This record gives sequence, structure tokens and C-alpha cells, in this order.
Amino acid sequence: MVKFSFKFFLLFTFLFFGVLLGMQQANEGIREMKGYDDPQFRGAFNLAAGESGELEAALLGEHITSHDIREKQERLEKMEAFNVFSSMGHKLAEGITALFQKLMSFI
Repeated sequence: MVKFSFKFFLLFTFLFFGVLLGMQQANEGIREMKGYDDPQFRGAFNLAAGESGELEAALLGEHITSHDIREKQERLEKMEAFNVFSSMGHKLAEGITALFQKLMSFI
């Protein structure tokens, strides 16, 4: 058992460092493919202070304002979202409750 544990630990350590090395190589490859350091290449989400002093957000290059977020929230509230899994869960719960009530009344 001790031999197995030792071999397992060695194999696990070797594979773990292999994964870390692979991730590092992939990161280097992506940087080389880009070719140069361009400030236009930013992350997917960017947050910066605007001219008026309030925060401005950009998601995938599109500017987002609080007005847009409020519109979307109102639109979502108007649409009565229908969740299939939620309704299935309610029906299943009602069925199980009815089954157990009939079972208890039978007993």
C-alpha cells in the first residue's frame, strides 16, 4: 500500500507540473501570435472613469450605461419569464404530495 501511494503521488506530481507547464506554453504562444503589445487588446469587461467623473463600463467593446441596464430590467420584469424546470419541479412536488396523501389515507 505504501508503494502504491508513493507511485501515485509521484505520478500525480509529474502530471500536475506537466499541466502547469502546458498552460504556461499556451500563454506564451498566444502572446507570440498577437505579435505586438496593442493597448486596444483589452479584456472582455472594461471599467473606466468618464469625463464627468462617473464610471463607464464596456462589455465586449459596447458601452453600457445605467439607463440601458434599467431598460433591460424593466423589459425583463414585463416579460413573465417561464422557467420550464421550475414548473416541472412544482408539478412533481404536487404529484408526490398527492401520492403520499392518498397513501396515508389508505393506511
